Amino acid sequence: MGEKPSVVILGASRDRTKFGNKSLRAHQRNGYDVFPINPHAEEIEGVAAFAGIGDLPRKTFNRVSIYLPPAVLLPMLPELAELAVEEIYLNPGSESPEVIEKATALNLPIIQACSIIDVGDHPSDL
Repeated sequence: MGEKPSVVILGASRDRTKFGNKSLRAHQRNGYDVFPINPHAEEIEGVAAFAGIGDLPRKTFNRVSIYLPPAVLLPMLPELAELAVEEIYLNPGSESPEVIEKATALNLPIIQACSIIDVGDHPSDL
């Protein structure tokens, strides 16, 4: 059996009603190794959390799923570009014309869609 796919949840939340938490749970139950990023949490849903992108234990991931407002995300994009990532989901609310422009300039493989639905779940079921 191959290695499990991996996902960074940028903007992971301890609050189970927030999409950053629902995404973590959806990816977990669909076979992903999850790497939550939240500078205010040591763990989320029993998984060790990381304070920032630079604190991740590796630099290669299948996916990054983003749950941050554009103003917070924009200055993080260059650091995100240092990772080797197959796809980056800009979930609803994380995108803006400025984010799209900068992500495109950095050659980031962005997808503007809901990553929870992509893994086969629906946010209302979580």
